[in-house]
Amino acid sequence: MFSHRSPYAPIEGTARAPRGLFVKRWGTLLVAPAAGLPGHPDELEYVAGAIDALYRAGRAGWKIYLIGNEEPVWKGEVSVDRWRSLQERIHADLHRAGVTVVRDYACIDHPDGVAGRQSDSVYLLPNTGPFFQASHFDGIELAESWVIGDATVDMTAAWRAGLRTAGVSTGHGLADGAYDVETQLTGASLTAVIDDLLSLVAAAR
Repeated sequence: MFSHRSPYAPIEGTARAPRGLFVKRWGTLLVAPAAGLPGHPDELEYVAGAIDALYRAGRAGWKIYLIGNEEPVWKGEVSVDRWRSLQERIHADLHRAGVTVVRDYACIDHPDGVAGRQSDSVYLLPNTGPFFQASHFDGIELAESWVIGDATVDMTAAWRAGLRTAGVSTGHGLADGAYDVETQLTGASLTAVIDDLLSLVAAAR
């Protein structure tokens, strides 16, 4: 079959900027424990269908980022070493499933944190550091990118940076009450939201 696709790379400056999906870790990608964090990487539990949904999003051209405030770490309830072991397993699980995480913006610091973790951070949601860094280093088009999360702090950070917002019913289900927010899209799970986003993109072509 004859292909109309050009064999040449786009002229610099004419290619469409990539879009990002900034996915909240606990409550959206992973089942959040009742308290704290899992004691061991083997205890990690993913929301049903979430990894496959990220794989399909990546195949469709979305750049995948992870975001989230790791409160148990800055409170001193979980050691940094334990957190790192969980983070490494998450990355390994996603990589094994064919999901590429461009950057992981986990925030383990807080102004009221314990010694060694007591500092402000641009990655501490609702700060907007993850998004503007992705725009600067990866060329992400923020206005065409989405934050998918389960908490109102995720949606507030997205709104402040000019990203689109998608809430899920898993985790907090946006019922935490920390901020008064409205989302542009809601779904039962990460899978449902990504299915809707892929349908929207296909319809716009």
